[in-house]
Amino acid sequence: MNGEFDKKKGPHRKRWGVVEKIDEERIDELLELIWTLREKGVSDLNQLLETTQDAEAKSILRKMIKDDLFQIEDNRMILKERGEEKAREIIRRHRLTERLLHEIFEMSEEEVEEEACKLEHILSPGVTESVCTFLGHPPTCIHGKPIPRGECCSKFKKEMKPLVIPLEELGLGEEGRIVFIAPKSHQRLDRLSTLGVVPGSALRMHQKNPSYVLQIGETTLALDREIVRDIYVKRV
Repeated sequence: MNGEFDKKKGPHRKRWGVVEKIDEERIDELLELIWTLREKGVSDLNQLLETTQDAEAKSILRKMIKDDLFQIEDNRMILKERGEEKAREIIRRHRLTERLLHEIFEMSEEEVEEEACKLEHILSPGVTESVCTFLGHPPTCIHGKPIPRGECCSKFKKEMKPLVIPLEELGLGEEGRIVFIAPKSHQRLDRLSTLGVVPGSALRMHQKNPSYVLQIGETTLALDREIVRDIYVKRV
């Protein structure tokens, strides 16, 4: 970047916060990519550069190294303490937003991904904790990837009463509406779907022992405890 450009454009753009905002979002995107690649067991810098769509990724990565966010050892990317925390928060915001938009607003996966990529950059820590509490502290995103735990997740059982609760906490005779299901396998999710156990379904708790018995519409179902633990509801 030459001096003439700096004088004519640089200060003007910085005065409106454009450069800073763009750089911050691009740093977030690269941190998110580093995290998701690491979940797949990939830490190679070349693979990140091949995966990212940012044409200026190398210069942004140099800035990130200067800002002490990560380091490179033998072409391996290693998040440093600041980078780890920042990446963790951006992943947490993105995946919680996916849950919120998909399960509560019933948006398609394509819409969810587009909007989550926007919202992940602007949610404040307080709003993020509120979303997590509202959703009942979901363990995974809609694609089954883990959502990093927050402070609210470790203390909600003692200090907070979430709007969304595990189905097993519904009392006998109480009614609830299924908000989301976090199955350990797609086969289990398919099985539940064929039984009418899907987000949005209203149910009543009839029995808890020796198995759970639920009334969904005109159907009475008996479910194992292990399956019930995957289902989260909101009392109605």
